[in-house]
Amino acid sequence: MTAEHNYIEINRQSWNKRTETHLKSEFYDLDNFLEGKSSLNDIELNLLGDIKGKSILHLQCHFGQDTISLGRLGANPTGIDLSDKAIESAKQIAKDTKSNAKFICCDIYDLPNHLDEKFDIVFTSYGTIGWLPDLDKWAKIISMFLKPNGQFVFVEFHPVVWMFDDNFDKIGYRYFNSGAIAETNSGTYADKTANLTVSDVSWNHGISEVLNSLIKNGLEIKSLDEFDYSPYNCFNKTVEFEPKKYRIEHLDNKIPMVYSIRAVRINKS
Repeated sequence: MTAEHNYIEINRQSWNKRTETHLKSEFYDLDNFLEGKSSLNDIELNLLGDIKGKSILHLQCHFGQDTISLGRLGANPTGIDLSDKAIESAKQIAKDTKSNAKFICCDIYDLPNHLDEKFDIVFTSYGTIGWLPDLDKWAKIISMFLKPNGQFVFVEFHPVVWMFDDNFDKIGYRYFNSGAIAETNSGTYADKTANLTVSDVSWNHGISEVLNSLIKNGLEIKSLDEFDYSPYNCFNKTVEFEPKKYRIEHLDNKIPMVYSIRAVRINKS
């Protein structure tokens, strides 16, 4: 079986291996999170607005920090992720912090077999869609789980970033989706020196592919914004030019690093 056909199991194992390292990393700062620090950034907070009392489906939630942070803002969040180790940790952290967040372990495309509920908001952010081969199926899931006039809030690393090699010295990958990219790497973005080797399978998705998949599945785009920084120090050769704002030092503000979309499910009734 090729890596592309077996991508769910390859990526599940990859994220299971990463989770232990991520829980201990400075990057995720779990100790301060347990004391009440939010893991959410201004970009997504501005898009979400007041979420008190709102039901939120958080897709590809890793070990649940953002999901729990949404709950701390008064929402009723449900997080899903394909990594059983991550979801196990999310449930424990939710228990330790007395969070109302619920968690489900499954592949995103399989979610209809695990959940039967409609949400006010579907949310997903930073490093999620690259793990998915088919954005039409992704957008169908979003549409299916949104109430009529419900909001989709999406923040993601810009596809221009994924064109570069790891050190941003040259263009190494195509902007557009050319099929599966199977790689094995040492370390992880949250701890680049970690004694960890992970294999994974990913896909590049241009912005037109993202937008058209959402439009085709009954979502109306309300905003699209691009940002010349990352709120996470997860790339090589970065410089922090303002608190929690990182750029690739030799590229400065010349490339987009993050983009965000807010969309609404059209009420057809």
